[in-house]
This record gives sequence, C-alpha cells and structure tokens, in this order.
Amino acid sequence: MKAVRFHEYGDPDVLRYEDAERPVPGASEVRIRVAATSFNPVDASIRAGGMRGPIPVTLPHTPGLDVAGTIDALGEDVDGFEVGDEVIGFLPMTGVGAAAEYVLAPAEVLTPAPENIPLADAAALPLVGLTAWQALFDHADLADGQRVLVNGAGGAVGGYAVQLAKRAGAHVIATAGSRSAERVRAAGADEVVDHTATALSSAVAEPVDVVLNLAPVDPDQLAALPALVRPGGVIANTTVWMPAPSDEARGVRGVNLFVRSDAGQLSQLVDLVDSGELRVDVAERVPLAELPALHARAAAGEVSGKVVVLSPGA
Repeated sequence: MKAVRFHEYGDPDVLRYEDAERPVPGASEVRIRVAATSFNPVDASIRAGGMRGPIPVTLPHTPGLDVAGTIDALGEDVDGFEVGDEVIGFLPMTGVGAAAEYVLAPAEVLTPAPENIPLADAAALPLVGLTAWQALFDHADLADGQRVLVNGAGGAVGGYAVQLAKRAGAHVIATAGSRSAERVRAAGADEVVDHTATALSSAVAEPVDVVLNLAPVDPDQLAALPALVRPGGVIANTTVWMPAPSDEARGVRGVNLFVRSDAGQLSQLVDLVDSGELRVDVAERVPLAELPALHARAAAGEVSGKVVVLSPGA
C-alpha cells in the first residue's frame, strides 16, 4: 500500500510518499480502508521532533490522527462493527496514523460516520471537533446565557467552538483575521473582533464567563486574560507550551487542554452533523501524495482552514 512516512525528524522534506506493508488487525482492532485523513498542526510538531516527550512515536512514522474510511477487516474480540461499515475516529497519538491507504484502529475509538456529508469530508471532524467539545463542556461547563470569548475562531477548532457554543445558548465573541471573519460570522458568532487591529485584552466590553484560547498570543496578552473573566470563570488553553493563567483570588480557573479520543462524544458530534446543527467546513482537499507539500505550505503560513487529505482511490 501507499503511505506517507518520515524516517527521521525534521522539516517537511523528511516526509516520503512510499510503499509500506498493509497492516493486519490484532485483538480489538479493525483495519480501515482510508478515505481520508486531515492535516492538524500537531502533525507538523510531531514530524519536527518537538513533541517527543508527550507524544513519542516509532520511526518510520505515518502521520494522520483523524481517519474516515470503511472497515475491511476485523481482529478478534471486536463487537459492534462489521466489514463494510463506514467509520470515523481520532487515532491514538503515539500510534501509526492514517496518511496511508489502510490503517489499524482500536475499535473503541471509532463511531459510525455521518450520513449527510461525503465520507472523506468527515475526516475534518474528529480531533478538532472533540477539542472544541471538551473545552466547552468538559472543562468550562458552558451553560445557556453565558458569554464566551473564542480567541482564534478562524481556525478549525474555533469554527466548531463557535457553532457549539452558540447552539448551547451562549453569547459568542470571536477573534479572527480578515480571511476568516465572514466564515466565523456564518458559524454564529455574535461579535467578531479583528485580532490584527484590536489587542486581545480589549476584545470584550464586559467580562465573559469562558475564554477559549486557541491561538498563540504574546505572553503579556495571555497573562492579561483573567482580567476579562468573571469570578468563577474558566480559561481553557490549547497552546499548552504557554500554560493557562488563572486568578485564584477570584476563582478564575486556567485549564491546559489535552484533547482525548472519545467515541461517545464523537458520536454526539456526528448526530449534530446529520441533523444539520453542526457544519463541517473543508477548505481544501489534497491527494495523499501532496501531503509533504501541504506540510511545507503550512510551515510557510499558507494554509487557512481545515485540509482533508485524500487516500489513493478515495
């Protein structure tokens, strides 16, 4: 089968489109004929070697944490799935990824794919959708009527966060650049702040209950976030190399978010997609052979929005 792998850490040119052995499922695993994976910034960090501590991988390594595809083989002790089922999932971060024609997945991380969008496009949902869901509901306990500031709403996680927060009854303030402002408004943001013209510390006119920090910011701006939050509020931060600030005196919690695979939550996201309550936005679709070039474009800041990577024959 064809796969994209890197045999050493480094720049995007370490990625190779090459032949690899087709894997055989073990106990509690299924083999998936991949329709698509997607590009996530963490893929680049893993490839560059910057995540060897928290996310150790075995070389050669195949990237691609998201998978959408069709089950074509079952290992022992797999219940609830059959050959031919279309599924999606967020794969184990230290395992072999889905930038290949076939990939193995623990059955427990999978859920049936959405029925109302193309199977390949569904690869744009798992990691970023789960990140948004867990930030809002697991960590921030978002409630109807609260005010939410989403910093970095123009990114893939931000787009889902805006939609989910608005659906939950929140008033959503979103920061975004000019390229993504209209997309963020379409996602349901009540207010859109141009982050290139307004400092994050000035993004809200009155305190919010929740801040989602989804984008790198100046350390001084990050440290100023608790002042924007009401007593008892939450700052959920995905830029974990810069720890989330807190204000214990006012009960403002800072949470550093490490997303986890959760098939139950992913199933709820799929239900929202199929009911039309959650939109899956795909900015680009590129063939697997062009994944090295995609990494290079991302490193140059030339990628905006969610990119789906199509397996050969998908």
